[in-house]
Amino acid sequence: MINTIHRMKHRRDDGGINGFTMIEILIVIVVLGILSAVVIFALGGITGKTAQASCAADGSTVSTAMADFKTQNVNIAVSMTGLINGTVANGNSPYIQSWPNNTPHYAFELSTAAGTPTNATAANQLEVSITPAGSVNAATQANYNPYTGPSSCLGVS
Repeated sequence: MINTIHRMKHRRDDGGINGFTMIEILIVIVVLGILSAVVIFALGGITGKTAQASCAADGSTVSTAMADFKTQNVNIAVSMTGLINGTVANGNSPYIQSWPNNTPHYAFELSTAAGTPTNATAANQLEVSITPAGSVNAATQANYNPYTGPSSCLGVS
């Protein structure tokens, strides 16, 4: 066995064998695996932060669209349909292109009356559901709270 190793070493040194040994390849694979594990671990918390930033941006966009709608349509109640389709007063141009949706992280709703959706304090108010964190869906988004700014999205994960 030792003779075989010496023979292969001489052939390799003489240029008769090109390439890497199995051990060299395995070492490279192990090092790459360790590096990828470190990167994945370091980026693990980023998704919660991006969902939180996305919630704040979506809330700000809809709040601005609602303010524009109220300015141009003093006698018309704000509605999702009016925000998305526009009104005659603005030439049927949409105030927002689509209603923001990022389940399971958060969901937005426009209250239709006090108490609808749950916890709504006034009609035509933007509400955000972030509980239970990370699992908001049609069945669990019963707890809405008024969207008052980016701080309303602090529990998003």
